[in-house]
Amino acid sequence: MYLIASHAMLQKAQREGYAVPAFNVHNLETVQVVAETAAQMRSPVILAGTPGTYRYAGLGYLVAICQQAARRYDLPLALHLDHHEAAEDIHTKVKAGVRSVMIDASHFPFEQNIAAVAEVVAICRRYDVTVEAELGRLGGQEDDLIVDETESLFTDPLMAREYVRRTGIDSLAVAIGSAHGLYQGEPKLDFARLERIREQVSIPLVLHGASGLPARMVQDAIARGICKVNVATELKMAFADAVKAYFHACPQANDPREYMEPGKLAMKQVVQEKIRICGSEGKL
Repeated sequence: MYLIASHAMLQKAQREGYAVPAFNVHNLETVQVVAETAAQMRSPVILAGTPGTYRYAGLGYLVAICQQAARRYDLPLALHLDHHEAAEDIHTKVKAGVRSVMIDASHFPFEQNIAAVAEVVAICRRYDVTVEAELGRLGGQEDDLIVDETESLFTDPLMAREYVRRTGIDSLAVAIGSAHGLYQGEPKLDFARLERIREQVSIPLVLHGASGLPARMVQDAIARGICKVNVATELKMAFADAVKAYFHACPQANDPREYMEPGKLAMKQVVQEKIRICGSEGKL
């Protein structure tokens, strides 16, 4: 297999009432864990990378690693640009083989947001690339993206309808109370708002900030139209905690082939859990 656009897998999820989990990857080990687990569970998955991830791993390296994972497991994998903002940067990565894009212009006023997203959609249509965009703003932090709670905005359903019509995007990331990073208190999602957005918008809806959300809450969101669920922080924490525990037990360890394994096993458990929560197991 090879890297694919995410549009068809999200449409299938929308028709059949489940969600595709999107896991933020950072290195070889993350890609190995997500791809291997997805193949074992026969689940569609999206491998997502923020601008910081692409800077760290290198565009060519990351594309090649993900292509190899798709071939090794005969798996249709989507490599995704998560929270990218610059059209030129997106164009460069699309030409390198990425087929799924999130253009984040949510920090702009409505009209400027539409203009920035429409520009990226026009570029991506030339390459048959899926485009996701966000209306409203999630609070919290993901890599370089930091949004104070006072600047977070919920998605307006009627504006969402106009936004989708004028931009031509394939999927819409909605702000309904989730947040990037870990939740400081009990998370609350505005399900009534999500239902109103679903009434106004026919394309697949995306939930960012799913790390730390209770399983029942994520499943309730899926039942109301969410077709893609983003997971980042929980993977990083599971990996880091397991590796730190290994070094605590084995302070003289120096072989990454050994100390990386506990981290990979811990990430695998998170991936398995999220696939089951999303209901995507066996959907390939």
